[in-house]
Amino acid sequence: MKNKKTLLILFILVVLAQLYVPLQMIFDQEDVLKTGKEFKFQTEPVDPNDPFRGKYITLSFKVREITVKNIKNWQNGETIFAKITTDKNGFAKIAAISKSKPKYSSDYLKVKINAVSNFKNENIIFLDFPFNRFYMNENKAQKAEEVYAESITDSINKTFALVAVKNGEAVIKDVLINEVSIKELANKK
Repeated sequence: MKNKKTLLILFILVVLAQLYVPLQMIFDQEDVLKTGKEFKFQTEPVDPNDPFRGKYITLSFKVREITVKNIKNWQNGETIFAKITTDKNGFAKIAAISKSKPKYSSDYLKVKINAVSNFKNENIIFLDFPFNRFYMNENKAQKAEEVYAESITDSINKTFALVAVKNGEAVIKDVLINEVSIKELANKK
């Protein structure tokens, strides 16, 4: 009888642990969405379809590199911290990178170094942002892909991801074309 009670208690603890991890991830993402600072990251889109993950828009970002004085201190694949600010047009840009979390700002991202390069005597570090997919409702995704593909052929269009950033974490809130949500544009098509 005692073994059955012990097994039941262990089973309940395992179930609670398995529920805790995904729920904590969801709560963390929701917290970033609700309380994180919003930044507009200009994009260069590619639109794949993954049968295991669903419909999404893969985003490539225009500003994903920074010039540094010395590239010897940085390595491909290394996890670092990028301080984010905005340019004169209101779009996000990388202000600085460091190996440790910024102490006096929550406007930074935890990123990985994609490549370290010396090109024309410039030391450049290319970064991979922790967000690059915007998932869509299956019914709207195809139309959104078409709208997105049409928007990139016209250089006048301003396409960007609206991203909430808080303490190194980031969540894409929306993708916009000329300040209009891609969801809204897909509904009109």
